Amino acid sequence: MSEPPLPEVRLLQPGERCRLCRCGGSPLLPDCPADCPDGLAFTARREQRLLLCRCGRSSRLPWCDGSHSPPTPTLGLRWRRFWKGE
Repeated sequence: MSEPPLPEVRLLQPGERCRLCRCGGSPLLPDCPADCPDGLAFTARREQRLLLCRCGRSSRLPWCDGSHSPPTPTLGLRWRRFWKGE
């Protein structure tokens, strides 16, 4: 079984636009095709870093909510995963 793709951190400058997938069905996650009615047209008001879902599992699409990672039983194990990549 392959690992799910990690989230994308995208830097947008003021006024920059992108179209983001909210249904999880786009083959171009986190981007959305122009013909999809569920796409989110996003315009940055200031310099912003977006944490975007690329696995399609997030309950907050297009934003990553950490659903790509299996749950951990303790906070210590969660921090270890975060800091050491375990």
